[in-house]
Amino acid sequence: MKQNAWIAGVGMTNFTKHADRTLKSLSIEAINEALKDADMTANQLEAAYMATAGTAVTVGQVMVPGQAALREMNIGGIPVVNVENACASAATSFQQACTMVTHGVHDVVLAVGFEKLYCEDKAKTFSVFTGAVDFESFDTVTEKIYGRIKDAGIDVDGDGAGNTRSLFMDIYAAMAVEHMRDYGSTREDFAAVSAKTSFHGSLNPKAQYQDVLTTQDVLATREISYPLTLGMCSPIGDGAAAAVIVSENFAKRMSKNRLVKVRASVLNSGWDYEDNQPGVTETVANQAYDLAEVGPEELDVVELHDASAPAELMYYETLGLCPKGEGASFIREGHSKLGGKTPVNPSGGLLRKGHPVGATGLAQVHELVTQLRGEAGKRQVDNAKIGLAENGGGYIGKDAAAMVISVLER
Repeated sequence: MKQNAWIAGVGMTNFTKHADRTLKSLSIEAINEALKDADMTANQLEAAYMATAGTAVTVGQVMVPGQAALREMNIGGIPVVNVENACASAATSFQQACTMVTHGVHDVVLAVGFEKLYCEDKAKTFSVFTGAVDFESFDTVTEKIYGRIKDAGIDVDGDGAGNTRSLFMDIYAAMAVEHMRDYGSTREDFAAVSAKTSFHGSLNPKAQYQDVLTTQDVLATREISYPLTLGMCSPIGDGAAAAVIVSENFAKRMSKNRLVKVRASVLNSGWDYEDNQPGVTETVANQAYDLAEVGPEELDVVELHDASAPAELMYYETLGLCPKGEGASFIREGHSKLGGKTPVNPSGGLLRKGHPVGATGLAQVHELVTQLRGEAGKRQVDNAKIGLAENGGGYIGKDAAAMVISVLER
């Protein structure tokens, strides 16, 4: 649906290993920062959408994580909706908050994503990702994934998935080898994405990793699942991000110079489509473009779900930033770096900013709002007016189980 909502404030913790922090303390930090940014108080909030994806496993907090966190801030007596939607959890909370404001149900809504993925037992952390597929059909799911890799001419050991690496790295590996086979992309192209993004991340003080890597540095890191090396894979992290969303009527009473308009925010799920039909990302992107009344050529800045470097390269194509099969050329020609045609992931993306699953979508919103306000400092995209956030999660059939794409405007 067409949105009519405004972002009044955003907040975000550093993304890193917060071994000494509680889940609640991370969410509270992000919420307080968002409220301060909006020049609002907690008692003005009319509802809250609280997203976390893996902490039922890693922390043990189930069912009421949102209420538990908000109670620490003396926030209660309002509707609190806990959201779990794989890696798209925070983006879903954002989309739902915007929708409730657009429909006139509330004037001021809080959207939060918070996560603690670091755990002494790494098997617990990896099990979060293993569970983000149709678990009752797990053997069938993995058989299809490894069948795709084998069909592309690559032999892979599937025993490590869920134990020494996330199952999703094998899913991305399958997509990558198919792209290499069909379009001629190379490991060097994927490594170039990571190198580009590492430079962006070095300019973001909230990023988990801030060192700059070369293409050769990325290729030299240990292999995770061919063709992926460690430098091409997003890290596990902890953190939180938040946004305060307000209605048009409420926005009229606020200073407009820092408000950001939500032109579209579309949530959809994966389905069984034929090979010659558009997938979930392309379909949702087109829905968002139609609702926002913009095209991909009008985007000034993009934050997308680069859980792996090949994913970013392929999203260039499915989001319409370049034609199908030309993602490798897009990175080779420098179009996605700062100063390029369409800068992608100036925050450092999931690869360098980090990927606390339940917080990622709102971290993307945080970056876009910062960019559209012109407050991004050394990583500022020149004259950024329109930004897009793409956040997918889970795996169903042969594509993302959940997808949220939002278009924001200065």
